[in-house]
Amino acid sequence: MAGKITLAHRIRLKSRGGNNLEEKINKLLQLIQKAKHCVAFTGAGISTESGIPDFRSSDVGLWEKIDPMEALSTRALNRNPQILYQVCLSMYEAAEAAQPNQAHLVLAKLEEKGFLKTLITQNIDNLHQRAGSKNVLEIHGTLQRAVCRRCGYEEGMDSVSKKVRENKEMPPTCQCGGILKPDITLFGESLPYDFTLAQKEASQADLMLVIGSSLVVSPANYLPTLCPNIIIINKGSTYCDKDAQVVLHAKAGEVMQVLGEKLAL
Repeated sequence: MAGKITLAHRIRLKSRGGNNLEEKINKLLQLIQKAKHCVAFTGAGISTESGIPDFRSSDVGLWEKIDPMEALSTRALNRNPQILYQVCLSMYEAAEAAQPNQAHLVLAKLEEKGFLKTLITQNIDNLHQRAGSKNVLEIHGTLQRAVCRRCGYEEGMDSVSKKVRENKEMPPTCQCGGILKPDITLFGESLPYDFTLAQKEASQADLMLVIGSSLVVSPANYLPTLCPNIIIINKGSTYCDKDAQVVLHAKAGEVMQVLGEKLAL
């Protein structure tokens, strides 16, 4: 099956404007094979294909009744930790129940085979690591742990969840008495050191695969502008489409599966 786009993929993967999909996939393949320092940049679109809702979709479950910009904020942590932890634990449980999809798995294989140097992600769900990716920069943090605001101690989210769900401890605290904060970037906070590393990686890269990101969240959305060659794989349009070498308006999992077949991963 390697090297061919199957009929099923031809039917599913329809790019806008009737552009030649096979030419785009082949160009994508050539750019990856030619690149000396390829990085990937992923957003919520790759996780929604694993069943994890994007909070920018107003008609999805949890976000129908809760404003994420309020619930996931420093103000909520200080004034209403109950709502913060309700949201974070719901997201954590959804992420733990989800499975990596073909896009996650192929990206891990690209790294394993030496085609991909670094994976930069806006996502906090740990699906890239579960798929096998090793060199991952989480520029918005992770839901896998919480950090004590007083002493910096890190505690796994499973343990924190038990404190909240079973012991009714709110807010959950460290042994030192400090408040445990989910290790994600809340609205009103600066980005973690991984973002500094991501800027360096993007600047050194000669090719960036932008996958599943609408590129509307600042300052993460400027990272593609640091790389001379970018590829966009996203269902919707982005502001970088006009500057990209290849644009595929399609599902990430289906595009990456075809790429994996062509590379015989």
